[in-house]
Amino acid sequence: MTQESSFMTDAPEKRLLEESLRIRKATSEHLQHAIDLDARITGQPKPEYWQDIFERYGSRHVDERFFLVAEPRDPSSGPEILGLIVGEVRGWEFGSEPCGWVFAVSVDPDYRQQGIGEALFQALCEKFREIGITTVRTMVRRQDPLHMSFFRSEGMMAGPYIQMELNLEDE
Repeated sequence: MTQESSFMTDAPEKRLLEESLRIRKATSEHLQHAIDLDARITGQPKPEYWQDIFERYGSRHVDERFFLVAEPRDPSSGPEILGLIVGEVRGWEFGSEPCGWVFAVSVDPDYRQQGIGEALFQALCEKFREIGITTVRTMVRRQDPLHMSFFRSEGMMAGPYIQMELNLEDE
């Protein structure tokens, strides 16, 4: 398995993206940039959360857990990371065969609509394919049109499971 992913296509805009973008496994040098990107997008700095994510998905069980970043090939052409995606293989919950789960994807707001999110998603899907996974899942809030439209544009649709929850404060 290579650390970098490449996206082969005939579309000129995709080739341009391929030439200017590198997708690779997150390293400890990316951690603070991931924290900063998430804080910029969500308005909530969560350094402990991202440290834990990096430790669990960037350095343990790396054959089934993936923390990928998109960075410019030319470091002077943009921020240290343009986006990130985190996913893992999970299975057997309520009879589900092992499948890929995406649980974090973020792209710098100044660099959206340039194919970076798609490149990250496709790189993660390729990692899943390499280990024999054939289905990818995620959860999205109904009131989150950004992520809902992104995942739909990648071909995702409602699956066979219904997410349910119970508010324990109401009991």
